[in-house]
Amino acid sequence: MDFNKSLAVAVMVVSIFLGGCANNTAQQQKDANESNTVAASYSDPKDPLESVNRVMWDFNWDVLDAYILRPITVTYVAVMPQFARTGLVNAAENLREPANFTNNLFQGKVDESLDSFARFLINTTVGLLGTIDVASKIGIERHEEQFGETLAVWGVDTGPFLMMPFLGPSDPRSFTGDYVDGFAFPMSLIDGTVNLARIGISILETRAQLIDQEAQLEQAVDDYAFVKNAYFERLEFRVTDGKSGDKVINEEQLDDFADFEAMLEGGDFDSYEEVSEEPQAAEGNKADADVDNKGKVKDQDQKIDGNEKDGKQ
Repeated sequence: MDFNKSLAVAVMVVSIFLGGCANNTAQQQKDANESNTVAASYSDPKDPLESVNRVMWDFNWDVLDAYILRPITVTYVAVMPQFARTGLVNAAENLREPANFTNNLFQGKVDESLDSFARFLINTTVGLLGTIDVASKIGIERHEEQFGETLAVWGVDTGPFLMMPFLGPSDPRSFTGDYVDGFAFPMSLIDGTVNLARIGISILETRAQLIDQEAQLEQAVDDYAFVKNAYFERLEFRVTDGKSGDKVINEEQLDDFADFEAMLEGGDFDSYEEVSEEPQAAEGNKADADVDNKGKVKDQDQKIDGNEKDGKQ
C-alpha cells in the first residue's frame, strides 16, 4: 500500500511539472508569435529586402570599408596634395556635364541645360580638360541632374531600397539612371581605364568626407537605418531641388541626418542654421523698434502734459 501511495504521489508531481512546462512553452510560443506580428507591422514598406540589405551593409562597412576602402582613403588624403585632388574632382565632374545638359533638358530646365552646355565647353577648353573650374569663376553654376532624377520627375517610383555590395545604398530607379547616364557623351567614348579612374576618384572623395562623420554614424542606435533614412532624405532633396513639397521634416530628423547628408552631397548645412536665425533676428529688431516707439510716444505725452500745465498756470 505504501508503495502504491508513493507511486501515485510521484505520478501526480510529474504530471503537474509536465503541465507547467507545457504551459510555459505555449506561452513562450505565443509571445514569440506576437513579437513577430509586431515586428512585421513595423516593417518599412520601402525596404522589403531588409534582412538581405542588412547583411550587405555589415559586409560593406565592417569588412570592405574597414580593411580596404578606409585605409586606401586615408593614404590617398595623406599623399595627394589638395590642388591635385581638386583638379581630379573637377575633371571627373566635367565629364558629367553632357549628362547634366540632357537631363536638365528632359526636365524642362532650359536655362540650367544651357549652363551645363556652356560649362562643358568652357572647362574642357580654357579649363584644361576640366581640371580647372573656370565656368564657376565667371558665374556659371553647376546644375547636376541624373537620369534617375529625370525618371522621378516623370513619375517613376524608386522601388525597393537596395544595399549593393561594394556600391552601397541604391534603388532600382537610381541604379537604372546611373546606367543610362553612362552612355551619355563623352562617357561612352572614353577609355574603360579612364572611366574606372573617374569612379574611383568619386568613391575616394566621398569616403574622405565621411571620415569626419564616422563618430556620428557609430553613435547611431541603428547605423543601417540611419544610412537608409539619410539616403532617402538626400534623394528627395536632389529630386525636388531642395524643396520637400508637402513633406514635413522635423528638427529632430534634421539634426540626425544633416551631417551625413552633407557628406553625401559634398556640401554643408550651415544654411539651415542661418535660415532659422533670421526670423529670430527679425523678431528681435521688431521688439527693439516697438520699445523705441513706445519710448517716443511716452516722451511726447510728457511734453503735452507739461505744455498743458504751463498753459493753466
